[in-house]
Amino acid sequence: MQTKEINVLVLAYLGDSIYEQYIRLFLIKKGIAKVNDLQKNAVNYVSAKAQNIFLKNLMDNNILTEEELSIVKRARNHKTKSKAKNADIITYKHATAFEALIGYLYLENQIKRIDTIINFIVGD
Repeated sequence: MQTKEINVLVLAYLGDSIYEQYIRLFLIKKGIAKVNDLQKNAVNYVSAKAQNIFLKNLMDNNILTEEELSIVKRARNHKTKSKAKNADIITYKHATAFEALIGYLYLENQIKRIDTIINFIVGD
């Protein structure tokens, strides 16, 4: 099966874990040593609200390729029955689209591209 054929929610499921791992590593390398502090800081990056903002910034700054935008749009427009716990539906869909993008890039072994996107987000 080609990566583009994988359900976008499956891509988002994978992307969520990959992205969170990147953020956790970033925060640890930043010198945060207490788990409670790591968790508090991580929310600033991994919440649906934050992911929505990051995706908008990536798009506004023309960081994403046409291929990446197509994954984002497909995920954002995917009809879902699940509801967000802490976000409105638009924010939730954009966060899902962001996670799907990360999952897609990971499965395509585009690790350097993920690094570029994460560095843009964290300001490195």
